Amino acid sequence: MKRTASTSPTALAPIVDHQTLTEYIQSRFDEFSRSQKDVAQYIVDHLDEVAFQTAEELARRANTSSSTVVRFSQALGFHGFPDLQDAARDEYRRRVEARGGGGGESEPLFGLDQSPGEASIAADHLAVEETARRVSRSVLEQAVADIGKADRVIIVAADQVAYFGTYFRHLLMLLGVQTDIVASHAQEARARLARLDENAVLVGITAGRAHPLVVRALQLARHRRAKTIAITDATLSEAAKLAHHSLFYSSNSPSFVRSHVALLSLLQALAQGVYANDGARADRIRAYRLK
Repeated sequence: MKRTASTSPTALAPIVDHQTLTEYIQSRFDEFSRSQKDVAQYIVDHLDEVAFQTAEELARRANTSSSTVVRFSQALGFHGFPDLQDAARDEYRRRVEARGGGGGESEPLFGLDQSPGEASIAADHLAVEETARRVSRSVLEQAVADIGKADRVIIVAADQVAYFGTYFRHLLMLLGVQTDIVASHAQEARARLARLDENAVLVGITAGRAHPLVVRALQLARHRRAKTIAITDATLSEAAKLAHHSLFYSSNSPSFVRSHVALLSLLQALAQGVYANDGARADRIRAYRLK
């Protein structure tokens, strides 16, 4: 990472010259404490926000304390959060410049005097765009193929994403894919996980720090040789490390909750892929629509 006249030398001092801030954080990720990993994940996936947030705002978004944010900055070798933020702004400027400074982009959806509702819609629009840019066609196609060939799909999604797991199950059941949902540690849910075998696919959906239920389910699925897919908004998610295939979605939002619009788009893309790959399923859906 090269120094510029507008960036404090102190801010860049801990970073190896050829690395960006996010690359440096990823290279040291395993060294951090659990709460520091939450901060690290948020910075890597929300650099545009971190570049202009206060330490308190970043702490709230990462579900931790402002003192943890400061300690994390110091663990990286910075004097404090302002120096880390300088490095984030430097990387963010370079990204914008690499995209041509935004000159070729479309007009903004709303004016500068956005209402809170308009700001939320604009953020959802950007989240879908970022998700589309980062999705890998080969990973998406392989995930679709695994789901289409599976004897059974088990979706594990807890807390705030449990609803989306249920909706994804609905889409797959419409296509005739035998699908179960696990959203808690209840005995009935554990019984569904017991059905995992080499002919099954487990889909883990997470937001932020991977839920322990999702992590344990992925570990069990790997042990039983089932195919695994992680759908996550954290590049450094533990779920992504455990899965055969990992799909990222952006959850950036100015709201008090994460945006799930891009997650919904990704789930519908998977279902559409399964639908398009199987003529028999497509015929069944067309017949269903005619009823």
